[in-house]
Amino acid sequence: MRVLHTSDWHLGRAFHRVNMLGAQAGFIDHLLDTVRERAVDAVVVSGDVYDRAVPPLAAVELFDDALHRLAGLGVPTVMISGNHDSARRLGVGAGLIGRAGIHLRTDPAECGTPVLLRDAFGEVAFYGLPYLEPALVKDEFGVTGAGHEAVLAAAMDRVRADLATRPPGTRSVVLAHAFVTGGEASDSERDITVGGVAAVPAGVFDGVDYAALGHLHGCQAITDRVRYSGSPLPYSFSEARHRKSMWLVDLDADGAVTAERLDCPVPRPLARIRGTLEELLADPELARHEEAWVEATLTDPVRPAEPMARLTERFPHTLSLVFAPERAPDDPDVSYARRLAGRSDRQIAEDFVTHVRGAGPDERERAVLQEAFDAVRADRTAREVSG
Repeated sequence: MRVLHTSDWHLGRAFHRVNMLGAQAGFIDHLLDTVRERAVDAVVVSGDVYDRAVPPLAAVELFDDALHRLAGLGVPTVMISGNHDSARRLGVGAGLIGRAGIHLRTDPAECGTPVLLRDAFGEVAFYGLPYLEPALVKDEFGVTGAGHEAVLAAAMDRVRADLATRPPGTRSVVLAHAFVTGGEASDSERDITVGGVAAVPAGVFDGVDYAALGHLHGCQAITDRVRYSGSPLPYSFSEARHRKSMWLVDLDADGAVTAERLDCPVPRPLARIRGTLEELLADPELARHEEAWVEATLTDPVRPAEPMARLTERFPHTLSLVFAPERAPDDPDVSYARRLAGRSDRQIAEDFVTHVRGAGPDERERAVLQEAFDAVRADRTAREVSG
């Protein structure tokens, strides 16, 4: 069976101030062309179909158009909700839409109920594991821990239990939206850390032939059988070196996996340039970036006059301007920035307590701070899921 694996469409999201809806529509066209030209048997979309719980109308219309066109090709599609989606909103009408061959999996209770598709070698069971927010689903899965690994492991236990009831030789594909250990993140994924632990080991997916992952925006293979497709478009300058693509996965009669990486259309290249303003305006080596979306980091010790206006004369698509003045190591601004670099929200809060009180928080106070940050994240997710 030939499966096209994609994820993280983030319909409705902009890139800085650039409306990406046209580029997203271009990707949908490319997806449909690929399905036709490469004789795809099934499409899987591993979450974050939308960028937010209540997407703009234009994004909903684009999604509706994509569903109609996929159904028109007669190629089954399996989709799950991600941490950016409202699972309840995305799942509205799932039963009816499923009759057209578009299978939406947004309910954690259905993790062990597969979509069964058939090819010349028998059945392939597709299990959809929507994004599992630990605080909201731990009762459903009967786990005492509130971590991602616990709930995802419990969901996979249901998958393996169902698969054991299937005829011998039944092949299996799992869709999941999670942060798997070994994956490379970027700046454009929303933090899913709760309780201090977000990553889950790849071994959680043992027992299935292929795990089609979503959440991380860089296309990457954790193992031959556990892969991220990445987002088809860039959503931060940290993705400047990404090669945006999808996985074309072939499952043979025995469940062996062969994967080919297929490039997605590039609306405009990304470039990150750095130097003083005069250097950036004069350097001939930067000519290749003049039509790119640009993030410029200025190292001038004193902020120059009208830097954006001057930069856009040479780089008209400059979208981000960062100031990183080169200063002496003992400069107070430098030392403060270094203290914050790489520190979590909780660590910064603990530093603030130390600064105000003269002594850092004790273990009980650290636990209270962690509970507060976890509660904020869980409340945000609950509001989006119910939104």
